Amino acid sequence: MRIVVLGVGNILLSDEGIGVHAVTRLEELYDLPAEVEVIDGGTSGMDCLDQVSEADHLIIADCMRSKKEPGTITRLTGDQIPAFFKTRISPHQVGLSDMLGALNFHGLMPKNIVLFGVEPLSFDLSMEPTPTVAARLPELVERIVGELAAIGVAVGRKAA
Repeated sequence: MRIVVLGVGNILLSDEGIGVHAVTRLEELYDLPAEVEVIDGGTSGMDCLDQVSEADHLIIADCMRSKKEPGTITRLTGDQIPAFFKTRISPHQVGLSDMLGALNFHGLMPKNIVLFGVEPLSFDLSMEPTPTVAARLPELVERIVGELAAIGVAVGRKAA
């Protein structure tokens, strides 16, 4: 089984970088088995094509405008994800939607895709998320770990 955890976002724009912060924290806190590949995708979705193609599971962490309270975490799967791409939901969304579109066109789509989107508060220039969104980072990481557990991947916390 091949599993990819992809964090996307621009860490220079405050809450926009939450997906990248999530995968960084995931790797800091957890020992991940060899079948789990963690990728900091930044803002360049198309550059990740080879790494995510034909994965059994793709878990994406990103910021996502969903007209909910800032910091709200939304889980999307399957057909829900392309539906959200009909309107722009994050500043780098063109890269992510282009990547998914290219994978689909070439028949290389991951078998299962889950997107965890965090409602942003700000896209101001800052390398740190706002306190509202940063407070949700531990839950976002735990939800990724929970998704891994749900597909049968044992993930252990690193020793302190």
